[in-house]
Amino acid sequence: MTTAPDPVTIRPARPADAPAIAAVHQDSRRATMPYLPPQRRTHDEVTHWIREIVLPGSHTLVAVRGPEVLGYAAVRGELLDQLYLRPDVRRTGIGTRLLTEVRRHRPAGLTLHVFQLNAEARAFYAHHGFRVVATDDGSGNMEHLPELTLRWTPSPGAAAPPESP
Repeated sequence: MTTAPDPVTIRPARPADAPAIAAVHQDSRRATMPYLPPQRRTHDEVTHWIREIVLPGSHTLVAVRGPEVLGYAAVRGELLDQLYLRPDVRRTGIGTRLLTEVRRHRPAGLTLHVFQLNAEARAFYAHHGFRVVATDDGSGNMEHLPELTLRWTPSPGAAAPPESP
């Protein structure tokens, strides 16, 4: 008899999650954005950034299966600043579940920035109702790549997103 894998749950991130979140961040960017320059930051530096900057300054959620962090989302105000998944769990519904929880946290709407070259992320967000509200030439980001600003605003009278299982 085989046992089913633990279910995926979404919970608030903890400081102890920082190394795993950093690994997700680095692995996801490397796998999904090959146009980015090679990463200059070490895992320890990214872990420090997550623990000291992202977690205290954002509402950060993690998707976990048992003790494994599979993905995370970080929101500052109405800005969805980060949403990254481990490459091996993409297209399994985990990103949608994280986004649903983020929307529950910010039901009035969300804004995010995405590289124009990131066609898969753009398609994901378009599928979830985000629309382009601005473009830029990349001079304001450290990668110097053109970005789109996307916005999601719920439809008038729209029901709140359903509770996660």
